[in-house]
Amino acid sequence: MSVDLSTNYLGLRLRSPIVASASPLTGDPAMWESIEQAGAGALVLPSLFEEQIERDAFAVDNVLDSGTEAFGESLSYFPELESYDTGPSRHLALVELARQRLSIPVIASLNGTSPGGWVKYARHLQEAGAQAIELNVYNVIVDPHRSGSDVERGYVELVEEVRAEVQVPLAVKLGPWFTSFGHLALALEAAGADGLVLFNRLYQPDIDLDTLDVRPRLQLSTSAEAQLPLHWIGILRGFMKCSLAGSTGVHEGADALKLLLAGADVAMTTSALLRHGPDRIATMLSWIEQWMVEREYVSIEQLKGSVSQRNVPDPEVYERANYYQVLQSFRSTR
Repeated sequence: MSVDLSTNYLGLRLRSPIVASASPLTGDPAMWESIEQAGAGALVLPSLFEEQIERDAFAVDNVLDSGTEAFGESLSYFPELESYDTGPSRHLALVELARQRLSIPVIASLNGTSPGGWVKYARHLQEAGAQAIELNVYNVIVDPHRSGSDVERGYVELVEEVRAEVQVPLAVKLGPWFTSFGHLALALEAAGADGLVLFNRLYQPDIDLDTLDVRPRLQLSTSAEAQLPLHWIGILRGFMKCSLAGSTGVHEGADALKLLLAGADVAMTTSALLRHGPDRIATMLSWIEQWMVEREYVSIEQLKGSVSQRNVPDPEVYERANYYQVLQSFRSTR
């Protein structure tokens, strides 16, 4: 029995629903061939960080300006700033190289800090050959004077501004911390987003009890975390036309399949590839294909969204009723 694993995402036809999402692995050209051969439908490059570019430029500028007021002749010691690689050129070269070497779609990721920066660097990524751009919205709002509605309005305006300047498909990757996530999702789609990536993980700091330093601490995801994007994808699939990508917690073929059944167009994986290498993609796809054959599914499109809120017998399982049922299920297991 022949099974069609292809899927549509952001208007792009992908050969499989497993996407290698942004990580050090996807930023290493030596790993690209292995990722492609394993069956990935697309590859998301690591984010271009505006703050890093600006910080590097400031540091070089600071060094070049040092002492210029005291020693006028020192101005001629250094070449002009343009000769230093303080901009996005290295990252843009990576995008160009990926386009040359890969036959699967190359998606660029952008993490901006200013309205002008988002637009400028999105334009650069498009010119470098990115077939789609993922706006990696990662903000921890610590100002208590900023309201939720103000933050959401800013995200919508961001998408509108970038959409006005670039023609390639746009995806928005964001976290789940919103009072009415469905309302924001519809607003982003109306603003021009071609897809949503659910969800960004919040990397939280830890305290070193010996030094009392507050330090960043990276913890890779687990399969249990896939339930959050599954929940929201299952809800959103019923009233959104844009693409949906499930991200976080995709370690096994079963994790990816559940997201697809809920309504995702693709499942993105990072931690599993960092732990097990690119061959994990082939393992996931083989599991999904075998599951489909056993149940006589012929394509990903056939099963996609079949267990979304709109298509299940009891839609309330995606709503508040789920809270009571979960608590009762724990009591019954005891």
